[in-house]
Amino acid sequence: MIATAGHVDHGKSTLVRLLTGMEPDRWEEERSRGLTIDLGFAWTTLPTGDPIAFVDVPGHERFVPNMLAGVGPVPAVLFVVAADEGWMPQSTEHLAALDALGVRHGLLAVTRSDLADPGPAREEALARMAGTALGAVDSVAVSGRTGDGLDRLRSGLARLTTALPRPDADADVRLWVDRSFSIAGAGTVVTGTLAAGTLRVGDELMLASTGAAVRVRGLQSLGQDARTVSAVARTAVNLRGVERGAVTRGDALLTPGRWRATGDIDVTLRGEGSEDLPRELVLHMGSAAVTVRVRPLGAGTARLRLTRPLPLRVGDRALLRDPGRHRVAAGVDVLDVRPPDLHRRAAARSRGAELAALAGASPAVVADAVLRRQRFATADELRAMGLPVVGEQLGGGGLRVHPETWSGLLDELRALVDRWRGDHPLEPGVPVDAVRQQLRLPGTGVVERLAGAASLPVVEGRVCCPGRRAELPPPVEAAVAELTAALRIRPFAAPDAHRLAELRLGARELAAAVRAGRLLKVADGVFLLPGGETRAGELLAGLPQPFTLGEARQALGTTRRVAVPLLELLDRRGITERLPDSTRRVRAPRPA
Repeated sequence: MIATAGHVDHGKSTLVRLLTGMEPDRWEEERSRGLTIDLGFAWTTLPTGDPIAFVDVPGHERFVPNMLAGVGPVPAVLFVVAADEGWMPQSTEHLAALDALGVRHGLLAVTRSDLADPGPAREEALARMAGTALGAVDSVAVSGRTGDGLDRLRSGLARLTTALPRPDADADVRLWVDRSFSIAGAGTVVTGTLAAGTLRVGDELMLASTGAAVRVRGLQSLGQDARTVSAVARTAVNLRGVERGAVTRGDALLTPGRWRATGDIDVTLRGEGSEDLPRELVLHMGSAAVTVRVRPLGAGTARLRLTRPLPLRVGDRALLRDPGRHRVAAGVDVLDVRPPDLHRRAAARSRGAELAALAGASPAVVADAVLRRQRFATADELRAMGLPVVGEQLGGGGLRVHPETWSGLLDELRALVDRWRGDHPLEPGVPVDAVRQQLRLPGTGVVERLAGAASLPVVEGRVCCPGRRAELPPPVEAAVAELTAALRIRPFAAPDAHRLAELRLGARELAAAVRAGRLLKVADGVFLLPGGETRAGELLAGLPQPFTLGEARQALGTTRRVAVPLLELLDRRGITERLPDSTRRVRAPRPA
């Protein structure tokens, strides 16, 4: 896949026509005026047997947005300069665009070499290209009128395509749409340059602009029907589930669930004019052109606020164009697609320094910095941002945490539990949801994992502090001591609600006494001393078996209010057994 760029429209189109036998100019106006207005497409087979496709882009300054929509997704360029005209102002903008987009593979064709010496135009063009991402490129002088140099051009194209990096056929699909039309009996068809990944008939994709699900009804590549198309390739996609008017140039077809649309990005800037940018520019990415607000952050970095979200990833390269001045303002490298708020004083300057330190860093380093700031992210979220999966995994849901975050949270949790114990002496620990809120954790499952890592037990929905003797506040201790003295005299005379109120023992105080091992809760409002169920079992074992509720109440010296729940407790603990006639008997002890 290669773009033909440069100022000379008729020279470019003629070369493509001679190489492929196809007419790249699709409109009558283009052919009559010799002026490429929109994107043209053609393809052929090289002497090596390899197919090659061309996107013929406009050269005139009025159609630069169309030109950028064509070169955005392609990996290489055939740059065309006329021998009799030489380097032109529009050639400068085309080259600046290629440089900003990071296109590193190219071939220079000097056309109309039958009309003038191609040497001067070749030398100037090569010198200008050497200072860009293209670097040193091969060059060929050709004549569209005589055909001289066409074989050398084909050989040069074969060498160029051989040198291109192998695309990742397993990558997530992001097909930038450059055309959309309808075919009778087929429905909506879109075209684009597939830069990575694979499309298959029957695939479900997502439309970036609306999030709507669409299905691939049919595929074509280089004019041939196909069941599968792998990058890099020009492809036409027949879609089911979308009207033609719902998808336009600048939209994208995406692998569902693998991309994140974003309206704010942090970027590093490239180019001579990047230090003094207007507040409003146009961001060109793929075939999309979106107006953005530029907020400089210092040190060659900026935040861009897009007027509509785009599916972008860390590592994407794009360009900013100033349409008023007809110039490429800067190239951009996307460093963050989920940037932090900048509300604090000096936050912008600090953020700029962070981004400058990450410029040119490896994806793993960038991922580490993003996860450190976000604290938590799922593996899918990291991949959707274009980042490798880093951090420590929490459970089987794919959630990741930065190691420094986890270490700090362990200390915070221990301190929180200690403070809570001092502030809430009657409670056994911090409610799990309170921990989640105070430590800003993504879920209660993370609280439980954090507590486990900190060796803090989670009991009845609370994070507790182990290994410490349960202590009661002095007023509660005094009341429980008074109650204990009374129960030692009459072990089964559980105090009633009135007596508990006199002792100022409410629900929280009684629960704390139970947790401290000072009381046994038989039922709501019924409390005995610890071991009371064992003592009761021993007394009931002395009765003729089986026995009635009344007999048990008399043996224990208590009331029905206490005897009924106490016997139910003994049943649950296997000390007694209730028989069909509602009598009970004490179970024989199990052999040791």
